[in-house]
Amino acid sequence: MVRNLVGTLLLVARGQMTTDEFSTVLQARNRSLAGPTAPARGLFLEQVFYGPLP
Repeated sequence: MVRNLVGTLLLVARGQMTTDEFSTVLQARNRSLAGPTAPARGLFLEQVFYGPLP
């Protein structure tokens, strides 16, 4: 999922997709509308923040 988001955000950064189009992709929850999958190389989880538990 993260790699799909990154690949799609790269399209936005390059001006190949608008932020409105990106929002539509997220709301549709359909990976076929997303951009290319970003390669795993170079992606890593740095930190996680959790809100207060109910």
